[in-house]
Amino acid sequence: MITLGLFDLSLAALLVVALALSSLRIYPEIAGQLTIAAIRTAIQLTLIGLVLKVLFANSHIVWVALLSLFMLAVAGREVMARQHRRFTGWWGYGIGALSMFISSFSVALFALIIVIGNQPWYEPQYAIPLLGMLLGNTMNGIALALDRLTSSASDQRDVIEARLMLGYSHQEAIADIRQQVFRTGLIPIINAMAAAGIVSLPGMMTGQILAGAAPVEAVKYQIMIMFLISGGAGFGTMAAMHFGVRRLFDDRLRLRLDRLSKTD
Repeated sequence: MITLGLFDLSLAALLVVALALSSLRIYPEIAGQLTIAAIRTAIQLTLIGLVLKVLFANSHIVWVALLSLFMLAVAGREVMARQHRRFTGWWGYGIGALSMFISSFSVALFALIIVIGNQPWYEPQYAIPLLGMLLGNTMNGIALALDRLTSSASDQRDVIEARLMLGYSHQEAIADIRQQVFRTGLIPIINAMAAAGIVSLPGMMTGQILAGAAPVEAVKYQIMIMFLISGGAGFGTMAAMHFGVRRLFDDRLRLRLDRLSKTD
């Protein structure tokens, strides 16, 4: 594999600098956000590279578990931060984090123990990248789904309450919204699967090929990853939708929009 130096990375960074400067005339605020995001990317990836280097040299299930929980905690915060109308209290963080824990960790264990069958199953080389891809894509699906759920419930308050007064159950009163929410959560992965290999070459496959892996083997791993991500994102969206709907209604089947707080 061809190694990259700091000078090579600096050349690539010139594109971000050029874009930030060009955007100053159109949307000055976005230039700052883009610059900060680029700096965060460089720092965060450098740090995780150093952590993985140490972790690979000292493979132990405890360290793998701690890093996995840290990744989950950060992903849960990102889900909460992306909500325009988030649930108040612990629920604002807990629904996203719990949904990702149920879906991503279950799918990751299934892949590591049954599909890949590596020994030991928690080997960081496989466990951490796999869980990272699952959490990243599941996080996006859950964030979009929860944002759609809370926004639609707020916008359609009169319709939902009218249905409840007519004797509908809370599931029936919000049935059309649940369909929209589920579709919203799955659209990113459906689009990615539909375009894979034709419009775009997915990241994992591209990375393996650049690292010197045989194209056919890289394709096999990418197909597996796409299927796992679809399962993780789908079941994660279903879990988040279930917990979110439960929180939107109380035991007396009243719509409780007071359990939402609007963010800027």
